[in-house]
Amino acid sequence: MRAAVLEAYGEPLSIETVDAPEPDDDGVVVEVEACGICRSDWHGWQGDWDWMGAKPPLGQILGHEPAGRIVEVGDEVTTVSAGDRVAVPFNLSDGTCHECRNGHANVCENVLPLGFAEPVQGAFAEELHVPAADQNAVALPSGVSAVDMAGLGCRFMTAFHGLAHRADVRPGDWVAVHGCGGVGLSAVHVADALGANVVAVDLTDEKLEVARALGADETVNAADAEDVPGAVRALTDGGAHVSVDALGIAETCRNSVSSLRRRGQHVQIGLTTQDERGTVELPTDAMVMQEIDFLGSFGMQPTRYDEIFRMVDRGRLDPSAVVSETVALDDVPDRLAAMSDYETVGIPVVDEF
Repeated sequence: MRAAVLEAYGEPLSIETVDAPEPDDDGVVVEVEACGICRSDWHGWQGDWDWMGAKPPLGQILGHEPAGRIVEVGDEVTTVSAGDRVAVPFNLSDGTCHECRNGHANVCENVLPLGFAEPVQGAFAEELHVPAADQNAVALPSGVSAVDMAGLGCRFMTAFHGLAHRADVRPGDWVAVHGCGGVGLSAVHVADALGANVVAVDLTDEKLEVARALGADETVNAADAEDVPGAVRALTDGGAHVSVDALGIAETCRNSVSSLRRRGQHVQIGLTTQDERGTVELPTDAMVMQEIDFLGSFGMQPTRYDEIFRMVDRGRLDPSAVVSETVALDDVPDRLAAMSDYETVGIPVVDEF
């Protein structure tokens, strides 16, 4: 089968012919119909995240936002069958650890990051293997497009989980979103669907225009604003109730925290780069005195995907609205390179392999 393989960090992915996967007893093989190209793929391509043990090895197939059709099923799988169309979370869980047994599979103690670890080769390929399929292969509603659902297991679910489950977003609250890449635009759309008023922050007017189309009520161009948190506080009459860092650099993280009103909630979605290496200085004294909450959001439990599906079915959410274009597997190296200069708007999705 054809796949995009990481041969050298920072160098174009190599489009190669590799062996097709075979299912373990508890796994399935999925024919990939679509896969989003996410900034996390860019991090892996750059060789980031060695500081948290998630640097992908050379020879890895990247890609972690797939939707597709099951073509082979292991003998022990009981919940899905050949022919089923599924989404797959990027943070694969085993279903047996303490967190999984207590409803928190997204933070499984034995998590395997799809496309970032040798045992779970990614979805920039014609097929991928999904282990513990009863846990990790989530059947899609009938009639939905694979392109529309690509990224469901990463950016869209992480944004939804962060705002609907981790933070306490209420109708009429102000939500600020710092960084309008794929997950940031997803957060804008989700916050709007939850009834919040949204301020979108980014460096480019083009991305801010897309944010407005997805529900942002106000925008701040950080390239023009001398004081981004001050601009957000002015627009929100004293500060956001919830603020999201959807990028993961030190500046956006601190701006997000400083954009909040007293007793506000910061949601960290973006992961850091080589500059931060997992550590960002924060105004902790102010956070204590104002009772600011700092929350992380890492994917979402597959058992709660139906919350999204119900909102999609009723027209309140549209994951496809964040998709900017469809491309071929051969285009993946160029689309990753464009992310180095933040040139992509929305999420490109591979649908031709």
